[in-house]
Amino acid sequence: MSLLTTRPVWVLIVLLVLFTLLAMVGPLLIRRRVALERLRTNNEVAGFKFAVIGVLYAVLLAFVVIIAWERFHDAEKALAVEAAAAATIYGLSPALGEPGATELRTRVAAYLESVLDVEWAAMGAGRWSPDTTRALRKVYESVVRYRPGDMRDADLQQELFHELDRLTEGRRERLVMSEGTVPGVIWFVLLLGAGLTISFTFFFGTENVITQSLMTGVLAALIFSAILVVIAIDRPFTGAVVVSQDAIRTVLEDMQTVP
Repeated sequence: MSLLTTRPVWVLIVLLVLFTLLAMVGPLLIRRRVALERLRTNNEVAGFKFAVIGVLYAVLLAFVVIIAWERFHDAEKALAVEAAAAATIYGLSPALGEPGATELRTRVAAYLESVLDVEWAAMGAGRWSPDTTRALRKVYESVVRYRPGDMRDADLQQELFHELDRLTEGRRERLVMSEGTVPGVIWFVLLLGAGLTISFTFFFGTENVITQSLMTGVLAALIFSAILVVIAIDRPFTGAVVVSQDAIRTVLEDMQTVP
């Protein structure tokens, strides 16, 4: 589904309208080949089966939408944790003394710049950036090379390592989520279930086929709208709906404006 998850909003809207119109054509085609009297005989039995199928599919669809939204929110939180850890490291750096403080601040800023300028584009394709990894290692090197002179300095280094761990964990979680949250088999079941559920409505018999077509269109629009929501937020760092860069960008701007 990577082909769809990277599309802009207007493409998803066009697809929604197109599939809804195709679904509305279904009852009209069936009515031309099957008489109304024969379709009416299906109403009682088919209505019961359709209710069961509809409930099962609605539960699955709602579950996937909720999980995808929660993962999208988790991606926002991971980015916020990463930005907060970088800001804390930057704020603690003056306690290292010179030239270590300047070196650490420069390397933290370089890491954030690499996230925005290099790795963000790579995440759009579900990948990570070796350049950003090297920038992170340089931050570690600055902290590892620091030699504590007393207990206060040792506590400072320990706190820096703690914040580096938070930064690394935030980045790792961000990279994992950039690959997408919905497995391929779930996509298959979602799309197959949508097709079966909508197709089931073609074989009911109502006096006015136009009314039946409109009802099918409403059902199709609701189902495809929910699926397109999942498509839009499945990959949080690319596509129609993306996690904002503001958390990282704001911290970087503060570093560049505050000495």
